[in-house]
Amino acid sequence: MNPISATSSFPASQLNIAKLGGQPQLDALRLQPGELGGTEGTQQPFKNMLLEALDQVNNMQQEADQAVQQLVTGGEVNPAEVLTSLQKADMSFRLMLQIRNKLVSAWQEVNNIRI
Repeated sequence: MNPISATSSFPASQLNIAKLGGQPQLDALRLQPGELGGTEGTQQPFKNMLLEALDQVNNMQQEADQAVQQLVTGGEVNPAEVLTSLQKADMSFRLMLQIRNKLVSAWQEVNNIRI
């Protein structure tokens, strides 16, 4: 399993990131306007990819909340699994927050361009 998808549920293949041999690079040459590259033949609009990622983050948060609720109420749940689900939810939220910050920054730069 990809280390990125194991911790944040955002597979690198969806972002077309090549991590081998140095810094991650976005392969912009294969992107169509309004799309972010996926696997071959399954490209989807950027908006849909973001909405799916938000749903995944939300699901992780809900699963972590349920695990904590079971732990607090005395349910049969492993404390290590609860901690792991909390960490995964936290990491995915932080990643989504950073993506949002980068998008806002890029939008501000585009708005500041003089034509």
